[in-house]
Amino acid sequence: MSLPQRYFVLLAGFFSQLLCLGVARFAYTPLLPLMQQDNVLNDASGGYLAAVNYLGYMAGALLAASLNSLQLKDRLYRLGLVLAVLSTIGMVLTENVYIWALLRFIAGLSSAGSMLIASGLILHWLLSQKQRAELGIHFAGLGLGIALSALVVELLLLWQLNWRSQWLYLAFAGILLAIPAWRWLPKPAVESSTKVEAGSKLKLSRRFLVLMLGSYFCAGYGYVINATFIVTIVERMPGLSGSGNVSFIVLGLAATPAVLLWDLIARRTGYLKAIVLALLLQAVAIVLPLWFSSIAVVLLSAALFGATFAGIVSLVLTMAGRLYPAKPARLMGKMTLAYGTAQVVAPALTGYLAERSGHYDAGLYLAAGFVSLGALLVAVLITTDNTAQRLQP
Repeated sequence: MSLPQRYFVLLAGFFSQLLCLGVARFAYTPLLPLMQQDNVLNDASGGYLAAVNYLGYMAGALLAASLNSLQLKDRLYRLGLVLAVLSTIGMVLTENVYIWALLRFIAGLSSAGSMLIASGLILHWLLSQKQRAELGIHFAGLGLGIALSALVVELLLLWQLNWRSQWLYLAFAGILLAIPAWRWLPKPAVESSTKVEAGSKLKLSRRFLVLMLGSYFCAGYGYVINATFIVTIVERMPGLSGSGNVSFIVLGLAATPAVLLWDLIARRTGYLKAIVLALLLQAVAIVLPLWFSSIAVVLLSAALFGATFAGIVSLVLTMAGRLYPAKPARLMGKMTLAYGTAQVVAPALTGYLAERSGHYDAGLYLAAGFVSLGALLVAVLITTDNTAQRLQP
């Protein structure tokens, strides 16, 4: 290896994000309008499938939070790579919405493996090697995965391929992505757990946990609306037909370097203040297309949303892992359960509201309100909780 092993370990997580998030999970978003055009899904069923996907993610978070064995986590991480590929291939083989629901659930499970189990394994390896515990490179795969899935769909549209063929091509891409994700993450040594501190240096108060869980729930609600429906929303805007996938590509491309920028911001301001800033910017990003319908504003909104949602996820999970270095998935799992609960509720509710009203305006305003509330909760935490104040630089 010409590069230090640190980068190969982080790149293993990066490629797992490309596969489990970009392909298995988020390719559904740019493909949803195609599936609706062929009348295999409508607004309501599209929202329900998204909700089932996030239910699978939440089940995976529960599993990750309950595991102690590094060796078992490693095996489940690798199983998640396999499930990500198989659940993508399965979308080609049927039009039965109940089987699709099962496949979306499995894809959600695999994405939890990449987000939580891989994050914990990588963070544990970094700490055991006495290296800086930052996961920006790992989470950069989240943004680039979103961009690549949308770009692949856009390019395949030039060949006039239908939604079924597109799922198949994405599955082939997933097989290629699984190779470095599998090979570059070292198997944990049995004795490695002794190299990492046994627990958090700070005793977390109940106030800290309740307010952070509430804030991350709000962030999850806001995130999932744009992540699931942005392509469909943009396609229905006057004069913007054909621009939906472009906005999704911009969203992902903006998220890719942003996670590294948020690492730098957190070093200067502390994790909590950086999270507040990201949440406030995300609320603005959500409502911008409701106020201005030009393509420039829509793309600005997509870029701002991508840069902030990826930053929030990276900041929260890295902070959680550093608070519990010996068992990083424990607090990561709790936080993700809050995030995932919102992701189960929000798509189904938004799809229902869109089906009844014919547009997504109410769903977007509701999402922006939740995100703003999340920023307020963290701001209250910073000013009233001793533990939170000690986390600041």
